[in-house]
Amino acid sequence: MDENKNIKDCDETTDVENVQENADENDAVSEYNDTATEYAKLEDALNEANDKYIRLFAEYDNYRKRTAKEKTETYNNASAKCIENLLPVIDSFERSLEFECTDENFRNGMTMIFNQLKEFLNKMNVTEIESLGKEFDPNVHNAISQQDGTDYASNHVCTVFQKGYKLGDKLIRPAMVAVAV
Repeated sequence: MDENKNIKDCDETTDVENVQENADENDAVSEYNDTATEYAKLEDALNEANDKYIRLFAEYDNYRKRTAKEKTETYNNASAKCIENLLPVIDSFERSLEFECTDENFRNGMTMIFNQLKEFLNKMNVTEIESLGKEFDPNVHNAISQQDGTDYASNHVCTVFQKGYKLGDKLIRPAMVAVAV
């Protein structure tokens, strides 16, 4: 019977050891599962933060581009408005230079001032619209009359009453013209 008792004790010891091993394995598996779950949560949080960062960066980049574009447009509009207000003065200078003047020094002074104004327009990227003899374009010409019996082909500008100007590609003032019929 001692033998049976020893076998029984061995079986109990083995069972206890198996239970402890199973408990250790379960603890290890449980700890692994907890770590894996925690890792997955951290990875999700990182992906969410990264997504928020990318969206915020894209919004900021769009904001930066939009404000730069608005700034450029504001500058161009202000420049166009300023030049538009200066054009009647230039027209008056040009008309005054067409008349006879007995005082050559006065005429030379007026011509020098007019040339400075033209240089200013060139620096500001303002160009005169070539009109005389060109085909009528309603985008850059303002037809105020039609004329018969001219040396120009039909639908071509035969007289320029007021010059037109562009600032870069933007029309500041259309040319006032007469069109041949």
